Parts: sequence; structure tokens; C-alpha cells
Amino acid sequence: MEKLNKEISVFKSQPHAMQILLLTNLIYSLVIPVIELFIGAYIIRNSADFSLVMVFQLAQATGIPVTFFLNGLFLKKFPIRKMYSTGMILSSISMALMMLMKDPTVMNVLVAGLIMGFSYGFFWSNRTFLALTSTTNANRNYYYGLETFFSAMAVVIVPAAAGAFIATGRELDWFPGRNTAYHILTGGVFLLTVAASVLLHRAQFKNPAPAPLLFFTFHRLWKKMLGLALLKGIANGYIITAPVMLIMNLVGSEGSLGLIQSLGASITAVLLYILGRKTGPQHRLRIFALGLFLFLAGSAINALLYSAAGVLVFVACLVFARPLLDLAYFPIQLGVTERVAEIEKRNKFTYIFRHELGLYAGRLIGCSLFIVLYHTAGNDWALRYALLIVSGMYLLSLVVARSILNDPAWDEPAKPATVSVNEFKEPIEL
Repeated sequence: MEKLNKEISVFKSQPHAMQILLLTNLIYSLVIPVIELFIGAYIIRNSADFSLVMVFQLAQATGIPVTFFLNGLFLKKFPIRKMYSTGMILSSISMALMMLMKDPTVMNVLVAGLIMGFSYGFFWSNRTFLALTSTTNANRNYYYGLETFFSAMAVVIVPAAAGAFIATGRELDWFPGRNTAYHILTGGVFLLTVAASVLLHRAQFKNPAPAPLLFFTFHRLWKKMLGLALLKGIANGYIITAPVMLIMNLVGSEGSLGLIQSLGASITAVLLYILGRKTGPQHRLRIFALGLFLFLAGSAINALLYSAAGVLVFVACLVFARPLLDLAYFPIQLGVTERVAEIEKRNKFTYIFRHELGLYAGRLIGCSLFIVLYHTAGNDWALRYALLIVSGMYLLSLVVARSILNDPAWDEPAKPATVSVNEFKEPIEL
């Protein structure tokens, strides 16, 4: 009890805006596993076409940078809290549209994926900016450690509960239609997004100062960061969708999907919270390396065995690898954004937008690779070897990350400041 009180005291010692942002993200973390796992399962169960899962991912990835750019324009007139809330609620609307489709087609999946991409664009662009402005380099490991702890705990609870709900309801014939359980889950997602939006409005956040978003020349350090974003984007689609496709193909049902995804996640949650509390900027490269090698090891074992046992090992590796990768990657991204914005005297949102374009280029390569392999070499070949190819490519991130962290630009003097009156304007409250 004493230790718990101590951790609560540490949380309360953080800035109020950071506390509200973390609690908002805690609520929304209960939504993300449903979207990531069960939309893919829904598509597979109602179409039996695994490539449609990647079509959804590709459409979603296309919508994200579009709304990143639009969000930059909207922030000149609307408070950032409202734009962040829009992204969260729009995600539940997109899920509802998908669940109303009885027979998913390429066009239907494209439309639903685009809308989900629009929601993620509003959500992630504002979430990244708020994390950047609500934290410092000193408390970022704590922030991301706690946020990742929330996400890991959600991965423990939500998939197991939702999977059991769907599987038991089907087995005991609780629902009149085969998709009724999905519709109920969608209603729960909507309520959670509304609750997160209400909580977010309990804090004041400043909008980024109005400034141009489009630039075509960047500092050397930022070009390296874009390379890291490209590699992350290539792997991103697989990290999200591979467990769904492998489990539905080799293990069986939504119940198995939820249970397997939850195994080991509770241990990961505790581990990540400890890492967030005890590690600092000097440990990020080692944490990143551990996540990369776990992803590669799981992919290699899946390719070697390609069986239910191989899926279990892969998902176990990914449950540990994914949060480790995020815990290291995001503080690096925010640190580079701050440093380059200081050197080049540009709006930080400019770099958030350009980073998303780097991710999109990678997602386009990764998703296209799977779709091509699926339609040329077959479903099993794509599921077995595409992961191994992508995880091997992602390992190059370690070289890029080391180059970023050792770059002399961290000590480079900034350009002389030019102050605009817009820097002192408050966001318009509606």
C-alpha cells in the first residue's frame, strides 16, 4: 500500500495537463485493442479474404496524413482539445460503419479505412503535439512508461473479455445475428470515446502558433528521423494486423484471438512501468534493440514452424516487443522534433506532419508488399514469410537510431530567434 501511495504521489507531482492527458489516454487505450484486433477479425469472418485486412490498413494509412495536414489548418481556428476529441469519436463512427457491412467488399473496406484514417489523423497529430508540449525530456520516459503500462493492461483485459464475449455469445446463441456481438462492442467503444473527450476538456492546452506547414528542405538530423519513420511505417501494418490474420488462419476464433493476445501482457505492463520509472534517455537505444530483436525472433519462429505453436511464440514476442519499441521510439521522435525546431526556428507541428508522411511512405511499402505476395504467392506464403522480410528490414532502425542519438546536432547552436506576434495568441475557445 505504501508503494502504491508513493506512485500516486509521483503521478500527482506531474503537471496538471500531463495528468489529464494520461488519464484521457488511459480511457482511450481500452478502445484501441478493439479497433486493432476485432475489425480485422470481422473482415476475415465475413469475407474470408485476408488481403482485405491490409486494404483496410492501406486506406487507413492514406487517410492519416490527409487529416494531419487539415488538422494543422483547423488548429488556426479551433482549440486543440476539440480536434483531439473529434479524432476519438470519429474512430467509433468508422467502426460502426464497418460493422454495418454484412459482406465487406474492397470498396466498402476502402471507405471505412479512410474514415478510420481520418480519425487517427486527428487523434495522433494532436496527441503527439500535446505529449510534446505537456512533457519534458526529463519526464518523458515516465510519461511513456505509464502510458504504455495503460496500453499493456488494456491488451490484457480488453481482448480476453471481448473475445470471450463474442465466442461465448456465438456458442450459447445469445444473439439473433452473427454480428450482433460486434455491434454491442461498437456501442461500448462509442461510450468510451465520449468519456475520454469529456475528461480531456478538464485541462487547458495551448494550440501551436499559426505557421506554414510545408517545407522541403530540412536539417540533417530530421532527414535521419524521416528514415527511422519510414522503417517504422513498413513494420507498423504488420505489427497491428499479423496477430489477427495468423490466429484466425491457424488457431481459430475470436475467443482464441482475445485469449492469446492477453497472455503475457500483464507481465509486460508491470515491466514497462518499471522501465518508465527507472530508465532515462541513455537507455533508449538498448530498449529499442531489445524490441527489434524480439520482433525478429518471433517472426523467424513463425516462419520456421508456421503452426498454432509458432503463432503462440510470435504473439508472445510481439506482446513484449511492441511496447518496448514504442517506449524507445516516441521519446526519440519528440526529442528530435524539439531539437530541430529549435535549430531551424519552425513550428513543431511542421515536423509532426512531416513525420507522418515518413510513416505513410513506409506503410504504403509494407501493406503493398503483403497484398502483392498474397495475390501472387498465396495466403500461407504471405503470412509465413512477409513478416520475416519486414522484421529484418526493421532491424536497420537500430543503425539509424544510433546515428540520430550520436549526431553532433544535439550540441549545434540554434539560428537567431525571430519572434512573431502569433506566438503570443491564445487559441480561440468556442
